[in-house]
Amino acid sequence: MNPAQIGQITVRASRVARKLRRFDLRQFATAPLILTWFEVLGYTVLLEPDIALGKHQIGRSSYSDVVLYQRLHEALQKINPTKPQQAIAKAIHLATCPENSDLLENNYRFHKFLSDGIEVEYLYNKEIVRDKVWLTDTSNLLNNDWLVIHPLTVVEGNYAHCVDVVVFINGLPLAVIVSINPNDGQATFKAGKERIQTYFQQIPKLFYYNTLLVITCGNRARVGTLTSDWQEFLPWHTIDGEAVEELPKGFPGISKLPLASALARNERHPEGEDFTAKGATELEVLIQGIFDKRRFLEQDRT
Repeated sequence: MNPAQIGQITVRASRVARKLRRFDLRQFATAPLILTWFEVLGYTVLLEPDIALGKHQIGRSSYSDVVLYQRLHEALQKINPTKPQQAIAKAIHLATCPENSDLLENNYRFHKFLSDGIEVEYLYNKEIVRDKVWLTDTSNLLNNDWLVIHPLTVVEGNYAHCVDVVVFINGLPLAVIVSINPNDGQATFKAGKERIQTYFQQIPKLFYYNTLLVITCGNRARVGTLTSDWQEFLPWHTIDGEAVEELPKGFPGISKLPLASALARNERHPEGEDFTAKGATELEVLIQGIFDKRRFLEQDRT
């Protein structure tokens, strides 16, 4: 990255920081930088206070909504232009209406929809048509809706939590980023996983659609999945995505993320000297390496 690009990122981060201070958010220390990296990758980044003030319309009617239905509907129309409205509506219903309250079962079911498409039936010219609706488009990235919200308040039952960063693809909350304050003497990645575990118990519906969990602490960052123990959250060591392998099949869908190569690199290079960009931080490499639009969708389809 050249000095001009670094300067642009610094300016953007400063602007985000000013907004955060203006709204008196209890932002985590690396929020401006994280949000700026997402902007660099082409995501729309919104602050929840701006949404609350009506500056942005995201199609969320209440804090209990974790799916942005308007964005989902509009994206599916672009991705599936030949499908009638009834097919789109059925696909949305199947994808967003869980059959029970079991977190892992619902997550597995959604991952099947995400990777294999959603099979629907509809009536056309008095005949029953069986077709498939896709939730993402890997061939034309412009058909997808890329949104990051910081923070996101989620209410479920008697519980309310302010989640640091949520990444929405086509209105679906596919990734959650939790930040631990590096200035806190008790800051550990284990503490970050414990907070996520609390979310699982108290606002589980946010994670029905989850494909990635990220824990950050200053410039350090780790990535895992729904079933990862805190020790299994790993740094990411590649931006270009080369030589990335799949994990062995364990829990279908959520365990097939390309984390095995990161583990292998940690074993070979315990000091982390194999970062692709000299001087790049774990946080920078993870955000750029995992959330690159094409790579993010391709790993979700595996």
